This record gives sequence, C-alpha cells and structure tokens, in this order.
Amino acid sequence: MVDFLAENNLCGQAVLRIVSRGNAIIAELLRLSEFIPAVFRLKDKSDQQKYGDIISDFSYFKGPEYYESKLEAKPDLQDLDEEFRENNIEILSRFYLAFESVHKYTVDLIRYLDDLHEGVYIQQTLETVLLNEDGKQLLCEALYLYGVMLLVIDQKIEGEVRERMLVSYYRYSAARSSADSNLDDICKLLRSTGYSSQPGAKRPANYPESYFQRVPISPTFLSMVIGRLRSDDIYNQVSAYPLPEHRSTALANQAAMLYVCLYFTPTILHTQQAKMREIVDKYFPDNWVISIYMGITVNLVEAWEPYKAAKIALNYTLDAANIREQASRYSGGVDSLRPQIQQLLKEGFLREEIVLDNIPKLLNCLRDCNVAIRWLMLHTAESAYDPNNKRLRQVKDQVINDSRYNSKILFQLLLDTAQFEFTLKEMFKQMLSEKQVKWESYRTEGSERMTELAEVFSGVKPLTRVEKNENLQAWFREISKQIESLNYEDSTAAGRKTVQLIQALVEVQEFHQLESNLQVCQFLADTRKFLHQMIRTINIKEEVLITMQIVGDLSYAWQIIDSFTSIMQESIRVNPSMVTKLRATFLKLASALDLPLLRINQANSPDLLSVSQFYSGELVAYVRKVLQIIPESMFTSLAKIIKLQIHDIMEVPTRLDKDKLKDYAQLGARYEVAKLTHAISIFTEGILMMKTTLVGIIKVDPKQLLEDGIRKELVRRVAYALHKGLIFNPKAKTSELMPKLKDMAATMDGFYRSFEYIQDYVSIYGLKIWQEEVSRIINYNVEQECNSFLRTKIQDWQSVYQSTHIPIPKFPSVDESATFIGRLCREVLRITDPRVTCYIDQLNTWYDLRSHQEVTNNRLFSEIQDTLGTFGLNGLDRLLCFMIVKELQNFLNVLQRNILRDKSMVDVFKAMMNAVNPVKGIVGNSSKVYASAVAKTQKIWGPYLESIMKVGQMQILRQQISNELNYSCKFDSKHLAAALDNLNKSLLADIEAHYQDPSLPYPKEDNNLLYEITASLEAAGMHNPLNKIYITTKRLPYFPIVNFLFVIAQLPKLQYSKNQGMTCRKATDPVDWPPLILGLLTLLKQFHSRYTEQFLALIGQFIRSIMEQCTSQKVPDMPSDVVGALMFLEDYVRYTKLPRKVAEAHVPSFIFDEFRTVLTLSRILYVIPDRFQILVVEFKMSLSAVNSTLASLKTCQADVGTGMDIVTDVALDLAESAGAENEAGLSKLEQMMFECAKLDREINCFVEVVECVTAEVRQQQPEAMFKLKSQVKDKFTEIHSRLSDEELQNHIKVVRFKESIRSMLKTVNPETAENVEEELDEDIAVTQIEVNVICPLTQMAMINPVKNIKCNHYYDQDAIFEMINNRKSQHKNLRCPVVGCDNKDVKQGDLIPDQMMKRQIQRKQASMS
Repeated sequence: MVDFLAENNLCGQAVLRIVSRGNAIIAELLRLSEFIPAVFRLKDKSDQQKYGDIISDFSYFKGPEYYESKLEAKPDLQDLDEEFRENNIEILSRFYLAFESVHKYTVDLIRYLDDLHEGVYIQQTLETVLLNEDGKQLLCEALYLYGVMLLVIDQKIEGEVRERMLVSYYRYSAARSSADSNLDDICKLLRSTGYSSQPGAKRPANYPESYFQRVPISPTFLSMVIGRLRSDDIYNQVSAYPLPEHRSTALANQAAMLYVCLYFTPTILHTQQAKMREIVDKYFPDNWVISIYMGITVNLVEAWEPYKAAKIALNYTLDAANIREQASRYSGGVDSLRPQIQQLLKEGFLREEIVLDNIPKLLNCLRDCNVAIRWLMLHTAESAYDPNNKRLRQVKDQVINDSRYNSKILFQLLLDTAQFEFTLKEMFKQMLSEKQVKWESYRTEGSERMTELAEVFSGVKPLTRVEKNENLQAWFREISKQIESLNYEDSTAAGRKTVQLIQALVEVQEFHQLESNLQVCQFLADTRKFLHQMIRTINIKEEVLITMQIVGDLSYAWQIIDSFTSIMQESIRVNPSMVTKLRATFLKLASALDLPLLRINQANSPDLLSVSQFYSGELVAYVRKVLQIIPESMFTSLAKIIKLQIHDIMEVPTRLDKDKLKDYAQLGARYEVAKLTHAISIFTEGILMMKTTLVGIIKVDPKQLLEDGIRKELVRRVAYALHKGLIFNPKAKTSELMPKLKDMAATMDGFYRSFEYIQDYVSIYGLKIWQEEVSRIINYNVEQECNSFLRTKIQDWQSVYQSTHIPIPKFPSVDESATFIGRLCREVLRITDPRVTCYIDQLNTWYDLRSHQEVTNNRLFSEIQDTLGTFGLNGLDRLLCFMIVKELQNFLNVLQRNILRDKSMVDVFKAMMNAVNPVKGIVGNSSKVYASAVAKTQKIWGPYLESIMKVGQMQILRQQISNELNYSCKFDSKHLAAALDNLNKSLLADIEAHYQDPSLPYPKEDNNLLYEITASLEAAGMHNPLNKIYITTKRLPYFPIVNFLFVIAQLPKLQYSKNQGMTCRKATDPVDWPPLILGLLTLLKQFHSRYTEQFLALIGQFIRSIMEQCTSQKVPDMPSDVVGALMFLEDYVRYTKLPRKVAEAHVPSFIFDEFRTVLTLSRILYVIPDRFQILVVEFKMSLSAVNSTLASLKTCQADVGTGMDIVTDVALDLAESAGAENEAGLSKLEQMMFECAKLDREINCFVEVVECVTAEVRQQQPEAMFKLKSQVKDKFTEIHSRLSDEELQNHIKVVRFKESIRSMLKTVNPETAENVEEELDEDIAVTQIEVNVICPLTQMAMINPVKNIKCNHYYDQDAIFEMINNRKSQHKNLRCPVVGCDNKDVKQGDLIPDQMMKRQIQRKQASMS
C-alpha cells in the first residue's frame, strides 16, 4: 500500500496541505496581532471624537447609505476618511487576507471531507484515513487547528476591532463590487462573540461552542475524531514515558487537541458524564492547567465551569487531597532531583562509558525533571489564574503552599536540566556520528589481538614461558576470523555473536589455565574489552535522541517563561557567566518550533521560511530581552564612572609640585573607577562566552547581541532624556529654552563621554554607535512629528528608522507636539513670534516689542547643535519645511475659498486692475485710488498678515539653521564642504551645458545623484531656503494685485528709523519687517515668475505715482509709504539676490540711487557708534586681549572714514543735481560729517589712552592689572572733557568736504555760490584755478586721484602707492614727482582721495567723447 504521505498519494497530500496551511495561518494571526492600529480600538476620547463617524462596527451593514450620506454631507469628514484610507488600507488588506484564509481553511476542510465521502480519492474513506497512523494524526490536527485559529483570533484581536477593520476594508476596497467576494461569509464567521481577554471580564453565554458552530462541520467527522483522541495514543508518546505517573504528560499534546475539539460537540461537555469521566481519568487525573498551542494556557477549572458533565468529571482532580498529593509529589521530586542533576553536571562526570552504561537511568532522570518542571510551571503560572475568581485563587494558593513553591529553585532546576539535556544530546550526536568508525576500529583491534595470540602459541614468536600449542593456535586463529566476520549492518546478529565470543574467551582462559601467564591474560582482557565496546557502540540508537527530544519539550512554556525573566536577569547580574547556562535553556525553548513547523516542512510549503522566521524571531527577541540586563548594568556603572570623573577626580595639571602629588592622587576615587570598569568588562565577557547559536533559523552572534543590547539601552536612555529634558512651559515669562538646552547638552555630553570611555574596554566602536543611534532617534522623532502634516502617515513598521530589535520608545504627548523635536520647534517659534518680537537682521537677534529686551539670537542655533548635533538642526529644518508647507496650503485654501469667492472683494480687485493699467504708466489721483482700495479690503488682511508673517518667521529660522550648519561643516569638515561645493558647481555646469547643447550628458530620471546631493547640501547648510519650492500651485486670478494691496495696506503701520530700519509704529499693531518680506517672497516663489514681475511692477508704479503727486504738490520730503515701498524693493532684491536691474526697471534710478545712498549712510552712522560702545564696554581686562581689541577699534575707525567719504560723495551728487537750492540737505550732510569726525576723534583718543595705560601697567606688578579698567576710564574721561567741538572744523576730511562742496557749487552756479560759501565756512577762502588732470607719474589722465595734504599736488592712487612701496623696500624716501615741489618725503598717510577731482575728470572725459 502507498505511504499516506507519499507525493503521489493525493488524499494524504491534500490533508497535509490543509494542516500545513493551518499552522501558517496561526503564525500570521499571532504576527498581525502585534500590529493592530490603535485607532480601531477607539479607547481614547480624542480618537472617538475624531474617527467616530468614519469607523463603524457591523451596524454599518444595516444602513450603509445612512453612514455614507453623513460623510458626504461634511467635506472635512470626507477628507479625514480619505486620509484614513490611505494610511490604513495596507494593514487592513493584510488583516483581511488573514481572516479570509481562516474562512478558506474551513471551506477546504469541508470540501476535503465531502470528497472523502463522495469517493473522489480511490480506496479512501474517512474510516480508512483514520485507520492510517499519519491520516489519523492529520485529520485530528486539521480540526484542532481550526479551533485554535478561532480561539487565537478572539483572544488576540477583539471582536469589536475585527468588525471595525472588516467594515473599513469593505468600504475602502473593491470587495463590495466583486461578485465572487466571500466577505459576507467572513463577516458571519468572525463577527464579535462578546468575549474579552481582560481579567475579570464576564464570559459570554454559550461561548465558545456557538462560535465554533458558525460554520457547520460533519457530525460524523467530529464524532470519529473525538473518538480517536479519546481512545488512541495517536502520536505514540507513551513509549517515551513508560512510567504510569507520567501518562498525563505523555498525552499532554493529545489532551490539548481533545480540549479544543470538544467545543465542536458541546453535548459531551454538558451531558455525557461517562465520556467526560473517561477523558478526565485518562488525560487530566493530576493536571488542570494545559497548554493548547505555543504556550497559550487554559485553566480547566474556569474553562469547564459552565459544563455540567465536565465540571463533575473534574471534581476528583480538583479535590483538595488530590491537589495536595500531586503538589507534594512534585515538590519532593524537585528536592531529590536537584542534587542528582548537579552531580551529573560536575566537570568530567559525564564520560562516554558512563553514558553508554547508564542510558535508561539518565533518561529516567531526564523524564522526572521535565515532568516536575512542566507541572509546577503550568500550575503556578499567573496567566492561568484569574485573580477575580475566588475558586481559582484558592486552588492556586493550595498548590503554592503544598508544593512549597520557590520560583528560583524551579528556575535553577530548569537551568540544570536544560544544561544536562544539551550536554547529553551533544554527546549522543557525537557518538552517533562516530558509531560505525569506532565499532569497526574495535573489531579490527580485537581481531588483531587474537591473531597475535595465535602466533604466540605457534612457537614462532618468542614469548616468555609460553610453550607451543597447536590447538590453541588454531583456536585463536578461528576466533580472529569470527571477530573479523562480524557485520555492522546486521546489528542484532553481530551483538548476539559478540556476546558468545566474550563467553568463549572467558572459558578458554579458565579451561587451559592461562591465568599463570600475565601477558596472555592481558591480551585476552583487551580483546574482551574491545568486544564489550562493540556491544556498547552497536546499542547507540537514534531512538534515544528522539526520546530526549520528546521528553525535553518546552513548548508549553513559550509564554509563561517570561515570568522567570527577572530571575534570569538577576542571576546574570550577580554572575555574568550564567549566560552560558542560559544558552542551553534557550535552545530547549527552541524545541517549541518543532510543533508548527513539522507539517509545513513535510508539505514542502513556501510558508516554511516566514513561519520559521516569525517564531525564531520571537524567541531571539526573548533572548535579547533576558540579556538586556547586561547593557543596563553597564550603563548604571557608566553613569557612576562619569559622575566620578566629572565631580570627584581633579584633572592633573601639566606641571605639578611634588608636595601636591598626594592631593591629586585621589586613590579612593580612582580605585572606584577601576572597580566599576572591571565590572563592565566582566559583564561583557559573560555574554561573549556564549557561543554563536542557531536559535530556530536565526544565527545569534554573542558579539552582535552585546552590541545590539548596548544600542538598545543607549536608545532607551537618550530618548527618555530628550523627552523629559525638552518639555517647556509656554506660559513662562522668561523662556526656559536656553537653560534647558544647556542642561540637555551636558546630559548628551555625559552619554558621549561614557561611550568614548567604554569602547576600548568592551571592544565596540562606541562613537560610531553613538552617531548612528542618536541620528536614528532624532530622525525617527522628526518623522513622527512630520506625520501630523502628512496625509499618508509613516507607520512604525514602515519607518526606516524604527527597529524591532533596537526599538526607539514612544512617549505620550504632553502638548500638541508628538515628540521632543516638535516641542523644541514650537518653543523656538513661540519666543520668536513676530507678533511679540522684532527681528533685527543685521544683528541676527530678536527683541521684545514692549520691553525692547533681547529675547534670543543666533547663538540659540549653536546651542541646539551642541545639544542635538547636526542631525538635530537638520531635523528641525525639515520640520520647519513641513510647517511652511502646511501654512502655505492653509493660506491658499483661505485665499481661494474666502477671498477670491467674495464678490465684493473681486469687484475691488477688478476696479484696481482697471485703475493701474497700463502698469508702466502713472495712476491719476494715486493717493485716493490706493487708499480707497486698501480701505475696502481692510477686513481680509488680518489673517493674511498672520500667515505671511508665520511663513517669514520660519524662513528666518531656516536661514539661521542653514548658516549654522554651513559654518559647522566648513569648520569641522572642510574637505567635505569643498567636495560638496565643487560637485554641486560641476553638476550645475553640466546641466546648463546640456540645455545649451542637448547632446551633452545629463543625469537621467533613474539616477539618484541629484536627489542625494540635494539632501547632502541641505545637511551641510549649502542651500538657500528662500529658493525652495514648497508646494505646487495653480493659476490664481488677481494674485499680484492682492499681494500688492496687502503690502501697501501694511506700509502705514511701519516707519523708517535710521537706527533700526523699518519698524512698526505701535506695539499693539505689530508688523515685523523681515518676516513680512520673507513671507511674501516665499509665497510668490511658489508661483510662476510672471506673478513676481507683475507684483514688482505694481510696487514700482505705486512709488512713481506717489512721487509724481508729491512733486506736483511740491511736498519736500519723501512720503513714508514711498520710503517703505523702496525699502521693500531694496530688501526684496537683497534677499532674492536678483540683479539690481529687476528693481530699477520699475523705479527711476535717481529715486533709487538717492534713497539707497542715504539709507547706507544712516546705517553706517547707526552701526559704528554702537560697535564702538560695545567694544569699549566689553574690553577684556587682560594684556593679551588688548591688541585684538585695539585692532577692532581701528577697524571701526576705518569704517568711519569710509562713511565720511560716502557723505562727501552724496553731498557732491546733491550739489551737482540741485545746486544751492538744496541748502537744507547740504547742511544735514555737513552735520553728519561733524558726527563722524567726532567719533573718529574719540576713537583716536581712546586708543592713545589704552596704549599709554597698558605701557605703564607692563612696568608695574601683576596686581596693577586689576586697576587697568578704572585707569583707562579715568584718563579717557579727563582727556575727553578737554576736547571742544570747534576743533572738529580742522578735521582733514571735514575741511576737504567743505572745499569739495564749494568747488562743485562754483562749477554748477557761480552766482549763488558766494552765499553758500559763507554759510559753509566764513574762514576759508579758495582761489579757483584750472586743475591739471594728468598724473605726474603716469603722464595719463588720473582714474582715482589722491591729493597730498602737504603740497596740494594730485597723483593717480595706484601709481603713487606703487612708487611709495618701491622706495620703502629700498629704505629711501619718495620726493614729490611734480617739478619744482620741495616736498622731499611723500607718505601714504598724507594722501587722501579727492572726489571733486574725480568728478571733474569724469566730466571732462564725458565732454570730450
């Protein structure tokens, strides 16, 4: 007859495939149960409020139209529903496929039974299959696995959750439209049962029998399967447990199957007492807690409570006397077995001969240990007893008391048993592999001994006192042949014959009285020994290994072993070498994988790999969990080491006095550090002692295990520190940001230093691990924070940063942010809010609008980098990008829905469009037109301004981050910065060349180079955030005119200050200028460039129109709105780095030039005094700092000189264009010159004072250094008080200013120049002469003329400077090159630029051309 499991036996293969798939389905259900989206539980009120209308249970099917109409009525709900679908359809599909496979399993099983009944399989019926050993097992397993599936689904995936997931899948998938969909049947099978796995939950009526009967199964099949399970030992397990008291353990797997299958025929449980008594007597006489599948435990006391027959049958088992008897028996067994096992495990005790001679005894010991461990672990397991059930509590208390249960003793027995079992298995495997070779070597040795002995009695080979004996010679030769003829293959005959040969050798020794010759006796003894070894070796059977495998099953503890984790960890902490013993326990636990994988392997199913990986992964995860105590203990020691190094141990100076050596020794603290370091190295040695182990199909490398453990503990601690350390109080008057960042930086530095310290002692790349894990933590938190801005969320199982082995912990939100990076970002946004702060671009500083105190500056971003590193800054930048995108999207939605759909607003825009066309023209009655449009649209600008300012604020922050990253990259990694810059430039050059000549190469679409270099450039801060396109946009009507009106609506709120630029007029109506500019710039950047061109044209038209109106009305000063608009254009061009012609195309150059020149001057006059004051105040009172401080002051002085030159240039422009008519303007410029001259004089005075005082201090004692500040201050005050403003008239640049103005006025208008001359300076008289424009050195027209203040001669700057330097190198003085001049020493300090001369030269050249 064909083997039932043969490949050509269709009947056997069909049921084998069903059973194989059943095991795979259960593995998939267990795997998926860990990935149930929390939202489907609807436990949080926030989830209920948000998703309550889109997540429904099976009540949906009563009226789907009603539910869908509710969604359609609310657009927001529709958007949420679509977002929910995108985020969950993948996992829902996975769950649905699992649920569908359960239904398909039942369909296939029923179809198989129908095929058997209908005779599809030739010569096979249900009866014949059940008569076959393999067939019987498979049919019983098929029913049992179906029941397990149902129980696992109900236990791991709650009924309400299942319903919600199925309804969601139905709504979101094509299942509703598929004609062959079996969704209805799946819903009927898996609808909620009302069962809850929570402790104390009430059990539903008729549960689980009503659940099991949802899909009817043949009663005949059920009856026959239960009959076989009741009566037969279907797996022949009893042979491995010959002792009667071990019977319930031998039949434990069959008992679990019977327990599950009985729910398909609940009448047996309810009414058939005889059958139940038979079942209990056979399977549950001494046990009531069973494991039904992969460690899922069931307590029969609770499970069979509703069933009368079952409950009565179990009464004897649960009798107090029986419980006491069983508990005492196993307790006594533990006490007696522990010393036995420990004796067997002693070094050198388990030798090969001992094992071979005592196989039955060793196996009995193994059985007793495993049976005792099984009973005690199951019957004391917390998970098996509901604490709310009084009866269960009583039973458990009695078991614990009567067995004198001690978890540590039981664990020690488990540990020793596993070690003994592992050692015995390894020895048997070794012996089995060497069995034939050894047997044949013993046979050869014995045969050779007999041959040699025959030669001895032949008389040929001399041997002391042995006479020739031909009979013995012949006899020994025959024995040799007999030994040689033994056949290994026929082990039974060989064994019998070997025994006879041993007996013959004993008899020949006695009969021939050979004892007298010791050498002959030794030969005979050796031969008998070899023959005995042959008998031992031939008796090494594989059946022993199979028995050990059956006896050593630990699958029942797959889940309850977790209750021993704390004991394992404590043992490792006390003795790290305990890890080697635990290895055997883990391998013993791996035996649980045999149960689900056996049938999958037999069926050659493709599911084998995934199921093996799942269970192996679960076990490896548990191994990691147990061994995590090692990294935890290491980090505890590390924290102590760092504390000692930072707070206790003093840093030894480079030079140390002999008498202070003892103070710096600090032997106690250093000894403590050494002891802690040694403890750490011992811990790591413990884990590294464990050999590389194959756990299931996963190879576990101890070094990798240690590194992963260290990573996991680092991640846990760092993530927790970041979560706790970066929580801010938004109501705090003074921001907690900087103090908390400093504290966090110190904490992170402690972690960093600890890793740097430890890496050499534990042989790991500590700093590499630090960089990788910290970057992973930050990137993961950024990703989670960005999820709130994404429609399709990135789930943990999709994240490239999250890991199963080294998980990054998630913490509950403390505010609207999901993570610490969100809290940090929002705190930065809060303290730099443009509604309450003012950003000064030149200082990179934010000031409070009301108090005018500094809030923060660009140092904030350096602090963030110190705390979170480059990854933190980069992550913050990414988060700000998402926020900008969200803000822009919301803004455009408001613009489209509210503003562009408002008819009154659209009418205003249309009217305005008509008024400004053509844009190149001038708007008539401009003030009225613009004011009217602004007034009519006033209501829409509040939200508009808020959004623009938010975007601008975030762009400023992005710029600051970019600057910090770029500085850091160039400072820390200059080669990387240079390489990135060069690569970027070369790529851009290639792309430009390609567009000019398409035949040249260009990165193709599948080339990731551009994407990767963009990410690298952003990480290195080598990008401009203002050039980024954040969103895709469509054409919007009136967009340029809307933004133009918005800008001119804000201008009245602003005023120009020479000290601060554009600032808001009232703190109650705040408008911060830089965020306004950058926000609008960013918004326009998202659209086609023609919108920007139109917008700038409208601004230019506004300036021209207002200026035209002012000119016609003879208004002398430039209106503030025009100043604001010009400032806008100026800053817009500066930020965008556009060419100046873009702005100048819309505004006449004379307006722009005059405005820009005055603006630059004002800024210089504002910045330089401030810099001077700061340098004076912050002057460092140490001689080493004096030179650098003076150098800074001299730089300020150079800036002052530049400023005075600019003032002169502006004054000449004014005099040339307006002549004496702009007398007021010239007077203002003269006043500016006096201010600059005064500042220049003060700097000179201060420098002289400092040089004088420091020269004196250098000659005195070091203590005089402390008085340096007061001496400088006193002397400067004294000299400054003697100075008068009249002296400023003689300042060289003031004098030159007056001369230049006077000359220009005479040239422009000689008639009116006399009056102005008198006002400028009554004391100076100048005779106008014809000026020679030819340089005396080059004999060519001068380009940059300079005047010698000693002899009043002019030279070209480059020529005279070169001549001075040449003479200086020859150590000679330079004589004035003008013929007849007696100035014999021309110095560079005597030469000043002459703007008037330069203008005359330019005018002369222009007239000649």
